[in-house]
Amino acid sequence: MTAFIAALQFLTLFPLGRPRRADPERLVFFFPAAGLILGGVLAACDFLFLRLGSPITAAALDTALLALITGALHLDGLADTADGLLAHRDKKTALAIMKDSRVGAMGLVVTVCVLLIKWAGLAALSSQRNLCLVLIPAYARAAVTPAVFLLPYGRPEGGTGTYLFEKPLRPWILSGMLLPLVLSFFLGARALWLNGAFLFIGGAVLYFYQKRMGCITGDMMGALVEVMEALLFCILSAGGAG
Repeated sequence: MTAFIAALQFLTLFPLGRPRRADPERLVFFFPAAGLILGGVLAACDFLFLRLGSPITAAALDTALLALITGALHLDGLADTADGLLAHRDKKTALAIMKDSRVGAMGLVVTVCVLLIKWAGLAALSSQRNLCLVLIPAYARAAVTPAVFLLPYGRPEGGTGTYLFEKPLRPWILSGMLLPLVLSFFLGARALWLNGAFLFIGGAVLYFYQKRMGCITGDMMGALVEVMEALLFCILSAGGAG
């Protein structure tokens, strides 16, 4: 239970008492489960939002809610990653750019585009909406598990994600991804859309990270979460609208 609470504290701003410290392996293992809790809160709030306004308004409030209850941690990582990796700079310079607290034009543009894609997906999502709202945040956080398992950490001097790389992670942590996978079967045929998109998007982003940097950082993990979440909402809304 300590590791699960620590995962929630690591990924959200939920008021869960004093900060907990857990073994890095167990912490990463619980990332998908923490995403399910986040998704459950999102689905509950969305139920209220839909009764206060239109689906478009609810989608805007959902997007804002996700940013607020995660402390915009992943969005900050997305902006920094865009500034660093999408510029034609070497690895050392890219890492330095990502560490800069200032947001550049590329980071701002990419962040706005990702938020718009997320909003559009949420606005168009109708079929099995509640289940999708629970599952997609879990899948987005689950994407971090293979990322930290497969790629080395890029900041030996220390950074946001240093704690996760204190010791080599063993393959068993990947089993944490089974929880959202099993629950996705309740989507029926749409589970193929969800899991296929998850594998494709995750594989493409990790391949880009490997080729561009040969490592991963906390900012890059946040970018992975935001890109995965936005695209999955968009793809599922297109694959099961109506």
